[in-house]
Amino acid sequence: MQASAASPLDYGALTAPHAEQRKLFLRFQRRRMNAAAIMLNLFVPWFLFCTTYAASALSIRYESPGMYALIVGCTFLAMLVPCGIAVKLRQNLHADSEREPTWHIFLALCMIIAWFGGFSLGDVNYRLYTRPYCDMMNLNTYTELSPAMRRGQQIMDAGTVQFATGTRLDINKSMGFKSKTLYCVAPITIGNASLPTYDFWAVGTDCCSGGKANFHCPDWNQRKAIGGLRLLSDDTRPFYRLAVQQAETAYGIKAAHPLFFTWVKDPMQLVEGWRHGAQQACLCWIFAHLLVQAFFVLAASIVFARIRNL
Repeated sequence: MQASAASPLDYGALTAPHAEQRKLFLRFQRRRMNAAAIMLNLFVPWFLFCTTYAASALSIRYESPGMYALIVGCTFLAMLVPCGIAVKLRQNLHADSEREPTWHIFLALCMIIAWFGGFSLGDVNYRLYTRPYCDMMNLNTYTELSPAMRRGQQIMDAGTVQFATGTRLDINKSMGFKSKTLYCVAPITIGNASLPTYDFWAVGTDCCSGGKANFHCPDWNQRKAIGGLRLLSDDTRPFYRLAVQQAETAYGIKAAHPLFFTWVKDPMQLVEGWRHGAQQACLCWIFAHLLVQAFFVLAASIVFARIRNL
């Protein structure tokens, strides 16, 4: 008995379910790949930013420059990897319709932004807070220091100084040296008697009247301000020395070994403020970058979904 030939409808009845299953499987695979791409693009650039920022901003850069250079170098290489993959996929954009090279390109751009953002923002944090804090912590702290009993060469390692009660600024012997910026100095003295040598000076910029005895830098008139924060800038110190030399000539005084301080109420509180400022800035920027990266990923997901539906 000869078997009857199968009709096209019979073949259609057999293949249609398989075709629908294949479509569902491909759709599920695409969604799963999209979810993985979203998580990858969210957390990998954020981790790169956190690592680069922390290395550039915190004390590891000051205490271990070699380790800092190694970490920053490794994060830079990590940034280049997705960039290379994105370039290669861009060249073969139409080779495989099932792949989505747009996520790779997006990841490469996010990695570039994360590395340069982490490095530059971390460097600002380091210069504003971390380096001044570490510099001061490497120097000594002196309390109840009397300008009449000590000389500058005796405390060359001073970082923060709490002067003895009765210490004040002698505004009548203040002076300023003009070199684009006005560098102002006023001797730190105690009591009303003249000192054999004026080795301790409060300093500031653009807060005096040049040749006249008029010093109004921060905290100059605060009665409770008897603290000094050592000036560590090598760029400005020569100009303050010139101002002191002018004061020596103008007032007939002597400054054998002048040390320069920012006149403050509580120097240690200010130094601790630098440490807290570095930590708070680090946490704020890390959290902010996560939010920004999440916004970028969400926007990219919407754009890519619309492109696929066109």
